[in-house]
Amino acid sequence: MEHRLISAIETALGWSGAEELGKGFVRGSMGDSALVSRIMTPNRLLDIAMRRSLNRPQFRCFQKGEEVHPAIYYTDSVSPRGQSIPMVNMRSVGRLLREGATVILDQANVFDPTMEVACRALQWWSRERVQVNAYLTTNDAAGFPLHWDDHDVVIVQLAGDKEWEVRAASRKVPMYRDSDPNNTPSDEIIWSGVMRTGDVMHIPRGHWHQATRTGSGSGKSLHVTFGVTKRTGASWFAWLADWCREREIFRYDIDRWHGSGGEALTAAAAQLVGERSPADFLAAYEQETMLPRHVPFLDILGPLDAVPWHVDCTTSATADTAIRPTGEAKPPHRAA
Repeated sequence: MEHRLISAIETALGWSGAEELGKGFVRGSMGDSALVSRIMTPNRLLDIAMRRSLNRPQFRCFQKGEEVHPAIYYTDSVSPRGQSIPMVNMRSVGRLLREGATVILDQANVFDPTMEVACRALQWWSRERVQVNAYLTTNDAAGFPLHWDDHDVVIVQLAGDKEWEVRAASRKVPMYRDSDPNNTPSDEIIWSGVMRTGDVMHIPRGHWHQATRTGSGSGKSLHVTFGVTKRTGASWFAWLADWCREREIFRYDIDRWHGSGGEALTAAAAQLVGERSPADFLAAYEQETMLPRHVPFLDILGPLDAVPWHVDCTTSATADTAIRPTGEAKPPHRAA
């Protein structure tokens, strides 16, 4: 499969595959203005907000460094039968954007066909789960304060410009569920500068970063952030815990009063670890594909005589599965 977005990202970052994900900060430029404009535009982002029933935190707005209360830009559309559907009040959003604000659409791949195709292609490429968030900032508005993400991100600047600061990690490979809250930013600045239309940036998990248009004057910025969540040793252990339930010894209560059975449990755990390696876990994980959301072909609706525009604009062939299948069943008692 050759996907134009993936090829452009690899060229911009100097990569020849997904092996460099998470290994270090890097940035570059696509140099393909036609592709950038097809991925997402500010007007298309606002059109999604106008036509969909979105709730916080799917759609959020920030102004002057603080989140705007949803009551200011949400309204209920009530049907003649009394059904209430939350909708974004576009007049209010327009006013906020004219004043200077940031609007965020989480999981844009759920609402936009081009974003969905892009994420599925990136999943095929990286063999990991991928989602994308879109950020539109206007005038002198600030973005999120200095923070770190618990996953690797690939950022593509689609319109306008935004100033960024990227710092080193203050804790090695931090996690969402961790033994340390990791609240102290690093003082080491790796890169600071302006991302312009077509620029691409990879920020590994745990690296502190922030973006803003403060002091930039009139203008806009639209970027999308592809979040790539890779598997860890802790993920492997959680998977083993699912498998252990099929063995009788792990389903018994632990006898706290007599202390018996500890040796047998330890031996059974060692056997389970030996039987299901990290490679087995990755193979099973790759087989667990998300259900396709594309409309199925039904011959009763007539012949399929055209390629959807959102497929044609980004790829010459789309992946049939979110992650490559490898042939091992998922563990028992685990939700897909």
